[in-house]
Amino acid sequence: MCLSTFPAAAQDSKPAGSGYLSPIIAELEKTWPANRVVNVVVHGHSVPAGYFKTPEVRSLESYPHLLRVELARRYPRAVVNVIVTAKGGEDSVKGAARFETDVLDHRPDVVLIDYSLNDRRIGLDAARGAWTEMVRKALAHGVKVILLTPTPDMSARFGDPADPLELHAEQVRRVAAEFQVGLVDSTAAFHRATDAAGLKEWMAQVNHPNAAGHKLVAEEIFKYF
Repeated sequence: MCLSTFPAAAQDSKPAGSGYLSPIIAELEKTWPANRVVNVVVHGHSVPAGYFKTPEVRSLESYPHLLRVELARRYPRAVVNVIVTAKGGEDSVKGAARFETDVLDHRPDVVLIDYSLNDRRIGLDAARGAWTEMVRKALAHGVKVILLTPTPDMSARFGDPADPLELHAEQVRRVAAEFQVGLVDSTAAFHRATDAAGLKEWMAQVNHPNAAGHKLVAEEIFKYF
């Protein structure tokens, strides 16, 4: 898909800024008995599922768990669930098919979506349709949405704007702008931290970040909270 085919209005829009989660933060700052449970769902593929060197799963070092730990530190009176609905090997079309039952049934306050590594095999058009479907459904339920660009794959041409990984990253940025939802630009964070020759420092295997890589992503998520 040619990225210029996005609606003209989206070209003038931007992803949601740092105040996007202000209503959620207000809930996190409430104390008993005025507080309530806040649910954050992380939906995606093997990276948020916690796979490091397959088949090893190290969920306690993955970015969803790091988010949970940081939320507990920042909001010690809050009752927070960080629920991971990610599946290894899944793409966004399959993720969209189970979005209502596996994600919305948890009544989330915030949903994070991370599928682009695997979406390369389904192409930009199919991926955009699936991401858009999930965003629309979440927004219709009053859920805040944060989209994540992909973490690296050492077999990709990291930094080459024509590489499929970079094209999917750009598509996620545009979808976030179109719907004015949150954006965690993991791809850009890895670009800032390293270059293609130095990716091994951040990777557990060719397509999965290690603990340091997950921390990079988590730090970008923290900015919204």
